[in-house]
Amino acid sequence: MLDVCLLGTGGMMPLPGRMLTACMTRFNGSSLLIDCGEGTQVAIRKKGLSFHDIDVIAFTHFHGDHISGLPGLLLSMGNSDRTEPVLLIGPKGLEQVVNALRIIAPELPFELKFLELTEQIQTIELPMYTLEAFRAAHNVPCYGYSQVIRRAGRFDPNKASENEVPMRCWNRLQKGETVIMDGVTYTPDMILGPERKGLKLTYCTDSRPIDRIAEAASHADLFICEGMYGEPGMEAKAKEHRHMTFVEAATLAEKAQPAELWLTHYSPSLPHPENYVDRARSIFPNTCVCKDGRMVTLEFDKDE
Repeated sequence: MLDVCLLGTGGMMPLPGRMLTACMTRFNGSSLLIDCGEGTQVAIRKKGLSFHDIDVIAFTHFHGDHISGLPGLLLSMGNSDRTEPVLLIGPKGLEQVVNALRIIAPELPFELKFLELTEQIQTIELPMYTLEAFRAAHNVPCYGYSQVIRRAGRFDPNKASENEVPMRCWNRLQKGETVIMDGVTYTPDMILGPERKGLKLTYCTDSRPIDRIAEAASHADLFICEGMYGEPGMEAKAKEHRHMTFVEAATLAEKAQPAELWLTHYSPSLPHPENYVDRARSIFPNTCVCKDGRMVTLEFDKDE
């Protein structure tokens, strides 16, 4: 199961009841945070989530509404007895930006590791999932992310027998380990059937609609995408500021065919985005206008 919480849905500046951009996911006791706008640590506390288990923080880009909450969050993580390293991922220049912000958070009880993105599409293999970063189309370097959780095939006793795999190896092989026993190497594919459908979350904000985003979100279980402007007549402003309208986000979803589209990152001039969702739903019916704190648990297909 993958737990997803959209902590903040605001763009540019917060509003009463609308925090700035951040999304947290949790899988097998490890949390991923994407973006960290001002107020993110307050939103985490409000939802009863943990600072301690944030192992990875990925940034789309370095505008203030996406990163200004980082120093306070790091301090809170330190105060929650975190000692394990934290991996920070983002566009080139990440380490310099974070070190500048850390002038007010200079001492932490855990190490910060940095991974700076330089390619149009970049795959990061992490212990429990894969993070696929893809370049968006904003007015500064900006990336979206897909969190992909793969699922091994079912145990096949006939295959194990055919490959003469000792029973005492089965448990470790089913966990993905390679086992060497009595001088023979056994691999998981010797006892498992075809890989089953896993889980996929795609997240993208601050971009014009481009094909790369639809490709990244293809058949995602959940596609979280910016909808900066919902009102008719805002197309020119969206182009000027390199953002998206509700209709443009829904058009990407119609191409990508995710299970669901969540709109986020609303302009402060749009206090009631729910009033403008009908046009988007006429393009992609399963479109949701989100509020801060919206949560969902994505589950593996029980029939697989």
